Amino acid sequence: MPGGYRKVSDLPALIPVFPLDGALLLPGCQLPLQIFEPRYLNMVDDAMSGGRIIGMIQTAGAGDRANPPLAGVGCAGRITAYAETPDGRYLITLSGICRFDAGDELPATTPYRQVRPDFRRFARDLDPAESEIDFERAPFLTLLRRYLAQKNLAVEWEAARHAPGAAVINSLAMGLPLDRAEKQALLEAPRMRDRLAVLETLLAIDAAEDDDEPPPLQ
Repeated sequence: MPGGYRKVSDLPALIPVFPLDGALLLPGCQLPLQIFEPRYLNMVDDAMSGGRIIGMIQTAGAGDRANPPLAGVGCAGRITAYAETPDGRYLITLSGICRFDAGDELPATTPYRQVRPDFRRFARDLDPAESEIDFERAPFLTLLRRYLAQKNLAVEWEAARHAPGAAVINSLAMGLPLDRAEKQALLEAPRMRDRLAVLETLLAIDAAEDDDEPPPLQ
């Protein structure tokens, strides 16, 4: 795990959060971000001067547009790559560490929002063995093929066939153009096999809209 976190007590009791609907960070995965809003530039500056931890979280999908309520679960990541552009943007990469229940939000003392995360329910995220999974690729790839045909999308089929199961599931969960609620369901799935089941259900729903025979794998 980035930063050498082995148990939830190693993780901070207070973290800044970056609310961004549609952006999903999962433990053990990397999320590149381009930061340009002043309040989030400030957030990155403060994170870089400390433990480099930022919580990625979606909104609850309603409420004040300037300060919407946060989703119940997010994922903490550590800044593992950082660069500045000539026009003042930050290009960072967050490496996912552990999901959290979003606890109390602190009264605003910074331009960005901060919460007290509760990592206990997701302590197994810190165990790399928890992400290992094997599953039947053929029916899953058929389902994926139908979904991609429906959306006019493509993936690297060699990776989909041969990459470790967790890498396939997580990369699709993070990369496919799913809506806010669907991304949240994938994030909150307790274990990797649960995330696979959610992903298969979402792919099947879209695939069912297309009655045509799926094209062969390229």
